[in-house]
Amino acid sequence: MWWWNDFWPMPWVFGPLMMLFFMALCMGMMWFMMRGMGGRGGHYTNAVDILNERFARGELTQSEYEERRRVLKA
Repeated sequence: MWWWNDFWPMPWVFGPLMMLFFMALCMGMMWFMMRGMGGRGGHYTNAVDILNERFARGELTQSEYEERRRVLKA
């Protein structure tokens, strides 16, 4: 490939540039995926936390809340 130097005077630049591009692409994808995990809907550790929040918002009556909590604790 002796003609390569006539076509592009610095062929050794292509490899490192592609590596940097690929690393930046991977890091960007990881950042995008990690950002997407954290923001929507809050962070719950278990089903009881969800139940407590629903009760606090008034979506459940006290009897519904107590029954569901009893079922979850069993």
